[in-house]
Amino acid sequence: MLRRQQYREKGLEVGFLLVALASIATLAGIMVFLFSEGLPVFKSVSVRGFLLGRLWYPTSTPPDFGILPMIVASLLVMIGSSVIAVPLGVMTAIFLAEIASSRVREVVKPMVELLAALPSVVIGFLGMIVVAPFLQETLGIPTGLNLLNASLMLALMSVPTIASISEDAIFSVPASLKEASLALGATHWETIGRVIVPSSISGISTAVILGMSRAIGETMVVLMVAGGAALIPASIFSPVRPMTASIAAEMEETPFGGAHYHALFATGIVLFLITLVFNLVADYVSHRFRQAGEASL
Repeated sequence: MLRRQQYREKGLEVGFLLVALASIATLAGIMVFLFSEGLPVFKSVSVRGFLLGRLWYPTSTPPDFGILPMIVASLLVMIGSSVIAVPLGVMTAIFLAEIASSRVREVVKPMVELLAALPSVVIGFLGMIVVAPFLQETLGIPTGLNLLNASLMLALMSVPTIASISEDAIFSVPASLKEASLALGATHWETIGRVIVPSSISGISTAVILGMSRAIGETMVVLMVAGGAALIPASIFSPVRPMTASIAAEMEETPFGGAHYHALFATGIVLFLITLVFNLVADYVSHRFRQAGEASL
């Protein structure tokens, strides 16, 4: 009986190991395919010209493959959406976990989760049909399809992710820490600010990471509401074209194996590397916050 249980546990370990290896192999396969299809473009353009070039005219003679405006657009859209989504998401999580009554939480929490289930194309339609005309008429700008619109729509998509994961992190704080803080004479708000949030900062940081990653990797929304201009924006009201929108808009009409085809894959490589570096830095910050929170307690 004992040996059978040991065999069963060993089988489970092997099964989980195979699943993990399959995930790693899949990621490795995607990376190999991405790099094999993207690197040939550098036979036609230098790495410096590709990354720092300001002109994107892939059908001209000779073609121009400069993606600096798209890199800037992707980063600005991510930053703009994060400025809106992070405070709203974290404050929503604190409200649901520590302030709202159980009856209010039962109503608000499903609504927040339902917002996360909305298809991105629906949010894109909202940005095109409602937000764009409103911005154009209210602010008196030439077009409502711009950086600000894209940031607002991506923030709308990111808030549920940040709020849900942050709420779980706040709920995971041991009740003994809250009780000890209150027993020492701290108010509820002081307990939230000095005990609960520092104790859950690692989970909140993870929530922020996932929210920002969704913003920089989103395709449909920015394709519909960002404006599609491959130019470095002069203001938040300028049309932009993030890297994801450029890939989605042009890949279908690109001849297989041509320079334009490889340039789009190379753009995907840049997006992949930016996301990788961003996640590594964010993971480091998350660990530092966790250590700082543990030290303060």
